[in-house]
Amino acid sequence: MAVNQVWGLLLLVVVVVFFNGCFIEEKRHCVQAHIPGSKKLRNASFPSRPEVVKIGSILTFDSIIGKAAKIALEAAVEDVNSDPTVLNGTKLELTIHDSNSSGLVSIMEALHFMESESVALIGPESSSLTHTISYVVKELQIPLVSFTATDPTLSSLQFPFFVRSTHSDLFQMAAIADIIEYYEWRQVVAIYIDDDHGRNGISSLADQLASKRSKISHKAAINPDATRGDIQDVLLQVSSMESRVIVVHTSTKCGLNILDVAQDLSMMESGYVWITTDWLSTIIDISSSLPTRSIASMQGVITLQSYIKDSEIKSKFIMEWENLTKMGLSTYTLYAYDTIWLLARALDDFFHQGGNISFSKGPEMKDSQGRLLNLDSFSVFNGGKVLLENILQVKMNGTTGPIEFTSDKNLVFPTFEVLNVMDTGFKTVGYWSNSSRLSTSPETLNSNLSNLSSSSELLSGVIWPGETIKKPRGWVLPKNGKELKIGVPTRVSFQDLVEEVKGTDMYVGYSVDVFISAVNVLPYSFPYKIYTYGDGHNNPDYTDLVSLVNAGVYDAAVGDIAIITNRTLLADFTQPFIESGLVVVAPVRRLSSGTWDFFRPFTAELWCVIGIFFLVVGAVVWILEHRQNDEFRGTPRQQVVTTLWFSFSTLFFSHKQNLMSGLGRFVLIIWLFVVLIISSSYTASLTSILTIQKLSSPIEGIDSLKLSKDRIGYQQSSFVRNYLIEEIGISESRLVPLNLPEDYEKALNDGPDNGGVVAIVDERPYIELFLSTRCQFRIVGQDFTRTGWGFAFQRDSPLAMDMSNAILKLSETGELENIHKKWLRESACNSQGTEFSVDRLKLKRFKGLFIIIGLACFLALLAYLLLVIYKYTKHKQDPIESPGTTPGRLQTFISFIDEKEDLVNTRSKKRLRQESSLRSNRDIASLNGYRSTQKESSSITIECSQRED
Repeated sequence: MAVNQVWGLLLLVVVVVFFNGCFIEEKRHCVQAHIPGSKKLRNASFPSRPEVVKIGSILTFDSIIGKAAKIALEAAVEDVNSDPTVLNGTKLELTIHDSNSSGLVSIMEALHFMESESVALIGPESSSLTHTISYVVKELQIPLVSFTATDPTLSSLQFPFFVRSTHSDLFQMAAIADIIEYYEWRQVVAIYIDDDHGRNGISSLADQLASKRSKISHKAAINPDATRGDIQDVLLQVSSMESRVIVVHTSTKCGLNILDVAQDLSMMESGYVWITTDWLSTIIDISSSLPTRSIASMQGVITLQSYIKDSEIKSKFIMEWENLTKMGLSTYTLYAYDTIWLLARALDDFFHQGGNISFSKGPEMKDSQGRLLNLDSFSVFNGGKVLLENILQVKMNGTTGPIEFTSDKNLVFPTFEVLNVMDTGFKTVGYWSNSSRLSTSPETLNSNLSNLSSSSELLSGVIWPGETIKKPRGWVLPKNGKELKIGVPTRVSFQDLVEEVKGTDMYVGYSVDVFISAVNVLPYSFPYKIYTYGDGHNNPDYTDLVSLVNAGVYDAAVGDIAIITNRTLLADFTQPFIESGLVVVAPVRRLSSGTWDFFRPFTAELWCVIGIFFLVVGAVVWILEHRQNDEFRGTPRQQVVTTLWFSFSTLFFSHKQNLMSGLGRFVLIIWLFVVLIISSSYTASLTSILTIQKLSSPIEGIDSLKLSKDRIGYQQSSFVRNYLIEEIGISESRLVPLNLPEDYEKALNDGPDNGGVVAIVDERPYIELFLSTRCQFRIVGQDFTRTGWGFAFQRDSPLAMDMSNAILKLSETGELENIHKKWLRESACNSQGTEFSVDRLKLKRFKGLFIIIGLACFLALLAYLLLVIYKYTKHKQDPIESPGTTPGRLQTFISFIDEKEDLVNTRSKKRLRQESSLRSNRDIASLNGYRSTQKESSSITIECSQRED
């Protein structure tokens, strides 16, 4: 409703109030729940708290929710006022007005509260009335708290003073969408009351279903004041629909009437699925007894209910409730009770922050002609914004569990029970929460999806309408008996797949037989009529045929239709009934045996590398063994012959030389492993060449075809053309369209030099049919795409899923294979014992082996070089040069390497002995000299002494 319309309505109400005075005099529907207050508590820091705080509420007394909510609100006020710790002596005064289900009366009641200086308003029950009153409280800054207005469009942005103390229908619709996805239903029918609550709730359901690739196929709106006859007319229309999954989003007032009429129309029987929002569980909870007729009409229905855990607070209130009334207790009753406590906690925080109850003059407003409206009797609550913030910041535990608001003013932890109505009550078949989605255990609620088990059972067993436990299919063919239009392509080639019987309207072929067999497997039948598509002169474009299915010209398309990406965007395809893929077919020639066939297993490049490594390994072993192995010594000619003989004899593991160095043995072991692999591969390849007749083609597959410049053939009107141009990158000028198998044969035989083609690219089933009688051509290379053939149906058609299941059954029973053998005969060429030429073994297949042996040789040489350098530095003083010569350092090193290691060691030992002997002789000579010197000194001394005497 637009703002000017709202204020126009308010103007009408003001006129009624001020000029007729009827509203002030008539108070027979007014109930006050006021308990005399005690003296208020004083606080030195903040202004005095008032003795009484006024709160208003608008309910519908003739509804079951309104009746129960009235009792719950009054009980909550009494409990709050009897507890002095809640508001520190301040009492709540609750005034409840009956709206009589009238929008005008509800607005008048709201205006009355504006005059009575109420600080908050609870209700109304209807979302539509809440929309209207929200405009009023926004201007007068009075919080409007509702425990029943679940309309998702009551947003905090448009209505900043609206607070929802229950869960939005957005979450209920998300739960219903998850249920529909779990049971794999694609379409539903929505029945709803044509008001803000109904329309907006169903709109939210449509959004949730769209995110799961489902949809509402039909929306059935019911007038809020509809009679039984009006409801019957709507349900008759629903019964003629294809979908049998029905979602009912209405109020408690007319919900049972809808189910009763559905029972009379035999719409509560097997095959139907009925899912309701929480209005049905509310009726069952509150009503102490229901008519037998109503109980019978709700059997097998799935409904929702807010999930509330058992707690001490809840148990205490249940005991109190049983003493207050004989009515049942619903979740809305608990939310009503908690709403009073929510306001009490918020008011306590409001007063604790120094807030006081004060009002100011209402806003000045003018009508469309600029005249001032007389709104002096209305007052603006000065502390409204602060109180609103306090409400949204409350964190408490109530009878419904934790009460806390998110940033978008929704209650935290939206959780629901999924209930199955049976007998006089219901059983819980599952749970739903916004974080964990569906589950069979309440312990997983509000858990992260990544922490949940991967169990496929998200709901327990359900007893559906008609007392069946088998999941309903969820759809039937419409009762109007409309025949399905099946589009079938008229092929001019490969008619084993699809062919029209001349002079009749019948079709035969592989694809048609699969379709008919799948239809016969379905547990139901449906009328259909086949329509030809094509001019009969050229094969039709299958993408255009699928586009006609998408446009509604055909309900389905049957034929050899490849499932490719751009087609899946236009229609829903069944399970593929045959595998397909693009292949290359080219002319082949038989390879005759020749004198040099023993060279064919390896490419020339590989032969060269193998020869080089034989020489390299021989040279490395010679280097490693030369200094210590006599078999690798001798004249240069003898050493070369020995090295070559050793190297090539390893090919047959017949080498006779015994290696003495550890590094040489290390290289030999790795080399023998390489030789084993190479010789085994050579033997296997040569055996195949000499024993099996081979075929050869210059084209090896799509890669070689892409590199060539020759022309390529493809089937006319096929998707192959676009694929080769857009995906493979082949120039359009190289592509040649061909229509008939005879055209294929002629173009391949002529070749690119005579106006033909070098190869043809097409789907494998077509090529296999083509090759069944033409052995001079073969498929070269591997399939370079993987696709399949399926039947196309309109988007979201339930037939697509059922036909897919039927095709799987045909495959499991072997019937699909029998149809394949009947129409797609095996090629006669396969029995001739020929094989297509296998690729010669290339260097890249053995690159790893050569890297290993090369690395081993390098490491062995490096270790050997370091060891020789160490020994050289240790023995470089050996007199290995001839007397009278002074060779260079490099020549000395080379001579050291060439010399046998035993000689070096012997000479070294000899030199050590000579040095030791020389040192001994020198010591003896030195000692003798010393002694002679001593003797001479003694003799001189004696001679001198004699002379003195």
